[in-house]
Amino acid sequence: MAYLQTVSKDWRPRPPGHPPWEPGAGSRARWERRWERRWDPNRKRHAGGLAFVSAVAQVLAARTAHIDPDALGYAILLAGPIALAWRYKFPVAALAVTIASAVGFVAWVEQPRGPFYLAAIFAVFASIEVGKRAPTWALVAAGYVAYTVVTRPDWGRAAVIAASVFVALLLAEANRARRQQFAEVAKYRAEQARARAEQEKRQASEERLRIARELHDVLGHHLSLINVQAGVGLHLMDTRPEQAREALTAIKSASAEALREVRSVLGVLRPEEEAAPRAPAPSLARLDDLTADAGLPVRTVVEGEPRDLPAEVDRAAYRIVQEALTNVRRHAGAGAAAVVTIGYGDEAVTVRVADNGVGGPASPEAGNGIAGMRARAAALGGTLAAGPADGGGFTVAATLPLGNGDGRRGRDGRADKGRDGRADKGPDGRVDNGRDGRVDNGRDGRADKGPDGRADKGLDGRADKGSDGRADEGDG
Repeated sequence: MAYLQTVSKDWRPRPPGHPPWEPGAGSRARWERRWERRWDPNRKRHAGGLAFVSAVAQVLAARTAHIDPDALGYAILLAGPIALAWRYKFPVAALAVTIASAVGFVAWVEQPRGPFYLAAIFAVFASIEVGKRAPTWALVAAGYVAYTVVTRPDWGRAAVIAASVFVALLLAEANRARRQQFAEVAKYRAEQARARAEQEKRQASEERLRIARELHDVLGHHLSLINVQAGVGLHLMDTRPEQAREALTAIKSASAEALREVRSVLGVLRPEEEAAPRAPAPSLARLDDLTADAGLPVRTVVEGEPRDLPAEVDRAAYRIVQEALTNVRRHAGAGAAAVVTIGYGDEAVTVRVADNGVGGPASPEAGNGIAGMRARAAALGGTLAAGPADGGGFTVAATLPLGNGDGRRGRDGRADKGRDGRADKGPDGRVDNGRDGRVDNGRDGRADKGPDGRADKGLDGRADKGSDGRADEGDG
């Protein structure tokens, strides 16, 4: 009875999100594991063997009871065990045949005693197991009434038989509940394994995106600087060799710094037991070095009291300044200068990079920088706006919360949008444009659209396209 009480408790529905019953979690662990192995649902393939065993047992019982039925009697007796072979495919029909076989044989030989109901018991278990509970109870009740009509037992024997039938039904219900629990456990484990696999895949994808963004920022900045200095060196090689030497020295320094930062970024792929990378991590503490190597006049303004920032915020602020200065050098035109403003607030740090450039010719490989900066800010729960300034030039302004932030990334690796589901807009109310006046695109590869539903166009009247002629995708 204690076991039946336990099973009845397991029938109760569990709260949403609550893991199903686990076999072997209590003091009966060994017994539960044995039950799980023995009552594996895949053992249904042994239906034919059980039918044969039941037939042999009932024939031997008849011979032991000195019952010598004729051919029709044997046919009635064996009809039930034969029907067991289909007890899972046609459970209700098999149960009806086994009950009719048992009652019919008892009526034919006028012998109410003997294990002639063995096949019917197996059929009851199978029918309840597959979910045919109401028909099973109804057929068993009808079989009991037919048995009492045929054998006319006294009240005591009728009560004992009724109790035996009821216990058999309860055991069948317990077997069904236990099988259902094992199925739920198997399903739960499969879902957990699938969720873990998806989480690992998502984490790997996010890590690849982070490394790609770091490499884009590092290589984009330094290679752009190397390209500018190389052009200067070639132009001055014959007329001003000393200045050409300075350009080559700057190229050497920029390439060495790029190598150090690339090693630092790729250091996340090394085993934990290896030595840590020796290159300094990107930080606002290195802002002076960054502006000095920018290849253009840069003035730095610090508002508030400088202090240590969370590592991810410090790194994101540095990368935003680095990418913004790279865009100034690429697109602002000759003679442009920039002002970098870092504001330390109580709850956030602000980064603002403004220049006085007039814009240069469109570059076919441009268009990914602002999307990457915006993704960095969104990953920390911050915002970034970029666009032409009212008095000329171009401005990039970012706000990065100092807390954990609520910026999340979806499974597709795209930064979450605001509550209105639209992309961030610049100071003029339009979707942020690149330095060359072209629309920066999101990760879905489509140009961002303004309030009128059309893609905003730059000064040249064209939507931003990459080197392959399509709208720029992602942040690199």
